[in-house]
Amino acid sequence: SDKGRAVPLTGGATMWIQVRTIDGKETRTVEDLSRLTKIESLRLKIQDIFSVSPQQQRLFYRGKQMEDGQTLFDYNVGLNDIVQLLIRSQTDPPDSHATKDSSGVACSSGLPLDSRSESHNSPAPASPAAMEISTNIDNDSSSVTTNTINELVDCRDVSIGAWFEACLENVTRAPKGQITPTKGKVGRYPENGVVEMRPVDVRPRARTLLRWDQLQVGMHVMVNYNMETPDERGFWFDAEVQTLNQASRTNKELRVKILLGGPGDIIGDCKVHFLDEIYQVEKPGARALSASDGQFKRKSGPECKHCKADPEAECRFCSCCVCGGKQDAHMQLLCDECNMAFHIYCLNPPLATIPDDEDWYCPTCKNDTSEVVKAGEKLKTSKKKAKMPSATTESQRDWGKGMACVGRTKECTIVPSNHYGPIPGIPVGATWKFRVQVSEAGVHRPHVGGIHGRSNDGSYSLVLAGGFEDEVDRGDEFTYTGSGGRDLSGNKRIGEHSFDQTLTHMNRALALNCDAPLNDKDGAESRNWRAGKPVRVVRSSKGRRISKYAPEEGNRYDGIYKVVKYWPEIGKCGYLVWRYLLRRDDLEPAPWTPEGLERIEKLGLAVQMACKYLISHQRPKCKCSFTCIVFYSPRVAAFFSLNSVSLPETPPAAEPPSKRVKIEETFQLSQQQQQLIREDTANKKLWDEAMGHLKEGPNFLRKMEQIFMCVCCQELAYQPITTVCSHNVCKTCLQRSFRADVYTCPACRHDLGKDYIMTQNVTLQVLLDQFYPGYSKGR
Repeated sequence: SDKGRAVPLTGGATMWIQVRTIDGKETRTVEDLSRLTKIESLRLKIQDIFSVSPQQQRLFYRGKQMEDGQTLFDYNVGLNDIVQLLIRSQTDPPDSHATKDSSGVACSSGLPLDSRSESHNSPAPASPAAMEISTNIDNDSSSVTTNTINELVDCRDVSIGAWFEACLENVTRAPKGQITPTKGKVGRYPENGVVEMRPVDVRPRARTLLRWDQLQVGMHVMVNYNMETPDERGFWFDAEVQTLNQASRTNKELRVKILLGGPGDIIGDCKVHFLDEIYQVEKPGARALSASDGQFKRKSGPECKHCKADPEAECRFCSCCVCGGKQDAHMQLLCDECNMAFHIYCLNPPLATIPDDEDWYCPTCKNDTSEVVKAGEKLKTSKKKAKMPSATTESQRDWGKGMACVGRTKECTIVPSNHYGPIPGIPVGATWKFRVQVSEAGVHRPHVGGIHGRSNDGSYSLVLAGGFEDEVDRGDEFTYTGSGGRDLSGNKRIGEHSFDQTLTHMNRALALNCDAPLNDKDGAESRNWRAGKPVRVVRSSKGRRISKYAPEEGNRYDGIYKVVKYWPEIGKCGYLVWRYLLRRDDLEPAPWTPEGLERIEKLGLAVQMACKYLISHQRPKCKCSFTCIVFYSPRVAAFFSLNSVSLPETPPAAEPPSKRVKIEETFQLSQQQQQLIREDTANKKLWDEAMGHLKEGPNFLRKMEQIFMCVCCQELAYQPITTVCSHNVCKTCLQRSFRADVYTCPACRHDLGKDYIMTQNVTLQVLLDQFYPGYSKGR
């Protein structure tokens, strides 16, 4: 059998992908591929189909440009995946490695203050410490000609538009026609020293507090406001009064427009919280203030809300985030990504000097340039793929053509992976061409392994493929051999027995299904074999050499079996193996019995082919651009109609038998289910639609999955909320929508209202649990 190892696939199954032009107008199928196909080989196949030379091809997959020398496996290209084709014009040069533009100049905000050393991320206001400035005056400017040395003034930091206290050190005139210089350091830190300012950004120090009764709409004042946290104290801005509301003596509200300095730099409808600290804006020519007149300091919040600007306290938010020390501020670097400060000697490794780069990033934020793949470069080998056996073996065998290597194109989500018992909607006798399809259906999840289970829980399914000649299959009862005992080192898929098997891993999981205490020495026999855990059994056509009950083609689901007993013995290989006796315990008739064959005929069950495999192997090649028919799951089919696609006519002989045979078996509803359906009046219209599919047998459950699908998560609704507009949504999905302040129905946008009471439809939940037993466990 397939226990814990891969078996070489036969029948010429190969991989295929879709190639679509970048404009989406043409899509073609490229066949006869392997996961190890080189990109240059793929270009040659595309050349034959699209008549485009390899030099003109640019191939993209999931946002990555595919380069020569790599394989489809390197880019994780899966079965039937879409690769985009961009056709170069004849004059376009080939791609070259990305280079840095040496002429590029980093953009700056054009600020007169050097704001590179400030943290724009911090909403905390600045220190009120005064700064000294040197002002250059244009010949035509007279706004500050009357200023005197050591005068107390306010200056504006144009990077944020706020005003800060300063002390005038010198006033000079600029030569006629010369632009006023705009260089300097941030003035709200004393260590920045003397900076140069434009005259328009300097004015006499604000000194007059305005009372409430002095304020008028349209008045130009100075207020304290925090841009990011309006309830806290922030910087000082110019503002224009918009509204004055006084409900009582203590209940007052002032709303202003914050003026940031530029003609369009205005923030409207800002509520001022500090109504007792509104200053009059002093005009040029006002009486000059000096230090002898007083400090005239305005209240301002601390620079850091964590340490409250305590110079003695260590703080990793406003100072070095490594040591927390506030010393050597001139030796600190500010990360341009996270805005955290670092001493150059606290870095690992430490820096000797401040770097000259315009931008600097800390070790946490900096991208490793060696890991960045630029356009035209080959992929970097990941650690995971570098450790794979296929990367270290010297074998030249092409292992990438098997269907077990292409990966799933969809996944069964109707029940969790650890589900015991039948899969809803999968009847006994269902047959699939490839093992990967069995995995997609959820009947047996592993692509290669013969036993699916957990060593601490049990086994959920197994595949009987005749891997051991001494296995006995009697149909309703068979012996099964455990996994292990073979040397599969490297990239081997098969091998001779070379050591004894042990009751561990999957062998232990299957033993746990037996209704008896675990015995890893002598085995055990079930006290009541029907009380054991159920195991889904899939028979493979590879077992035809030892069993007449195996299907002639593909992999067939044969129903539920129970473990009767298990024991160790010496097999024909000469080594110890673990044997299991399994007996059938299923109400559905076995597929080899007359009743089972009749039921298969009624349901129209036939071998299900993989997507496009049937078309590419059983009908002549068509000349249209669409060469692949994709059958979507019921969840996706609810939103995408396949009837609008014009497909080429197919000869009757190539049509799948399941499409030609009429299903005659009706899905049977219990009396309880019929009563619950009548009670669910909120979904009467949906149940009427569902009842029309009862005659389709097991397909009824697929239709149910589509009808009662949640539009948000695209899964069968769990804890369904039936809205007033008759749509069913998962309770958690609707709660997530309401948390995002979206109070409409996710399906039709009907307004539910903010105070909508989410009442779970218990009746519908009970019905879904009966139709899909176990689906709630995975939610």
